[in-house]
Amino acid sequence: MHDWQRDYAMLALRINRLAGGALLIYRGPEAWSTQAASEPPPSPGALADEAERLLESAPSAYLAGHVRAMRAVARYLDGERLPLAEYARQCLGLEPRRLPEEVFEEAHGELDAALPKGPGSLAERLQAWQAAHTLGQIERLPDLVARAVAETRARTNAIIPLPEDEVVGCRLVEGVSFHGAGDYEGGLRSTIHINKAIPFNLADLLYLVAHEGHPGHIAESMLKEIHLAGRADRRVRFMVSPSFVLSEGLGLLAEEILFPGDEAQVWLNRRVFPETGIRPSGDLAAIHHAKNVLWGVWGNVAFLAAEGRTDADLAAYLARWSLYSDAEVALVLGLLRPSPTSPYIFGYFHGWELLRPWAATRPERVRRLLTEQLLPSDVAL
Repeated sequence: MHDWQRDYAMLALRINRLAGGALLIYRGPEAWSTQAASEPPPSPGALADEAERLLESAPSAYLAGHVRAMRAVARYLDGERLPLAEYARQCLGLEPRRLPEEVFEEAHGELDAALPKGPGSLAERLQAWQAAHTLGQIERLPDLVARAVAETRARTNAIIPLPEDEVVGCRLVEGVSFHGAGDYEGGLRSTIHINKAIPFNLADLLYLVAHEGHPGHIAESMLKEIHLAGRADRRVRFMVSPSFVLSEGLGLLAEEILFPGDEAQVWLNRRVFPETGIRPSGDLAAIHHAKNVLWGVWGNVAFLAAEGRTDADLAAYLARWSLYSDAEVALVLGLLRPSPTSPYIFGYFHGWELLRPWAATRPERVRRLLTEQLLPSDVAL
């Protein structure tokens, strides 16, 4: 088993090196990562063959699913070009589908009812609502994030006990492509990084902190390190894989799990908005539900990009259905062009769609997501 775990880690490290370093969260033995970085780069074909060998003796269905993902990426790096849905199925353990635009039209209807009435198109009203809730003094954000972390930790602790001495910081960063990211640093320390170059909508404070922190990415990483102690593979997180479908689905569902109904809006109205000078408006729960549905637009754009559609076509589709401004379209477009990591984008909508009926009101299932190694196929009503 130790030899298999080592070979599994080395395979992930070697594929990640060939792919430019964006495919792996690694916290395993330093000697293994040093070896993978210093040896001559192997051919992707040889790595695909190594994945085949490991697949024959995979000790669990969970690990077999992740080896299949590595094999698919290695073959992609070797020049194989499957249809995107099939490539994503091999990576994610589920086959994504292109959503009919009627799904987005329903989300637009939900937004129309939830946003304050006013002049302009639906996109202009959404952007005006976002601007009205934007924090003017970005340097105040770490303190507000700390307040949200305390609340989301307390509510998550009611679902599953958390270590009392956990520390979660907030760091404002720039020169990055993400809006926010939760970084579990090991032990009981983590940091939520927030891009200070992007205006911060305070109505999204709990939505972001719950996703990146508790019960989202930071909580999952920390609790699995505790509950799966002794399993070396938990420190090798290949990102274009089945487990990240559930991770991103849980992230999008996180606010709803902790703050059902209008509880997020009530908390923000009491604890955040009064001291910032923001006059809140709109139905926050409905807006965030529609926002989660519109993650499906990204998947549709990935399918269009795989078909060879022009950047102008992709930008127009994003603007029409995601209701993005030109600046938002420019920020997103590069993430959706064909690449070895293309399947990752499907984890957001499809993971959320899969988990919402299964776990939103079932704390025992949330506990399983935070402490067990599950595949999308393990999630069923």
